[in-house]
Amino acid sequence: MNNKSIGVFDSGLGGLTAVKQIMTELPNENIIYFGDTGRVPYGTRSRETILKYTRSDIRFLKTFDVKIIVIACGTASSAALPMIKNEFDIPIVGVIDAAVYAAVRATKNKKIGVIGTSGTIKSREYENQIKEYDSDMRVFSRECPMFVPLVENGYFDTPVTKLIVEEYLEEIRRHGVDTLILGCTHYPLLEKVIHEYMGDDVTLINSGAEVAKYLKKKLDCENAHSGQTDENQYRYYVSDDISSFEQLGGIFLEREINGQVNKIDIEKY
Repeated sequence: MNNKSIGVFDSGLGGLTAVKQIMTELPNENIIYFGDTGRVPYGTRSRETILKYTRSDIRFLKTFDVKIIVIACGTASSAALPMIKNEFDIPIVGVIDAAVYAAVRATKNKKIGVIGTSGTIKSREYENQIKEYDSDMRVFSRECPMFVPLVENGYFDTPVTKLIVEEYLEEIRRHGVDTLILGCTHYPLLEKVIHEYMGDDVTLINSGAEVAKYLKKKLDCENAHSGQTDENQYRYYVSDDISSFEQLGGIFLEREINGQVNKIDIEKY
């Protein structure tokens, strides 16, 4: 039994898709979420900057004495986590391991597509981990830099969204992948449009959903579930505008979060 909260962070709103899945898998857990909305996006930043941001995000969440931290950001999980995971005295999990595990078990033809931010794709972390499972796997990756701003501005299913999805995914579809990893937690908000373009024969792997399943198994094994919920079970913090986060965040979570969001100065951490 461990009644401490679960800490989750992302560069903005996208990590809320992982939080939604964690709420479903672990309804009795307390969650503290930080969205670094003042410094979004991470995907176009240098590795040094991503490392700096990731360290400060973790230091902020550690002020709450959380029991585990989930990096609900594909860019930070790929570009920073391998380098900093041993720097902190707390378990830290990212979204890559669980998504790769699901993808290699889903594929039938050993052709896996990966889409993500520029930082995620350039790290080659997904490709490397997939090939560690099976060197015969073929991985087709694509940077999708416009997806995050589309999601952050509420363009989930519009003609413009469909055009950009087609532009980014045409080559991956042509390669005949049967499995596609949504390598950024923003991307599940575009899942309907992506599914329509890729077709019913392609399995989409939601990295946020997979990390939630992994987290449940980990807490099961360690008997570390919370036995009680706080009065404020879910708390949200941002580094920029609260109102826009509340508005779009409620859509991401499919529940209202008005009055539960606080702004902090992340540069202090």
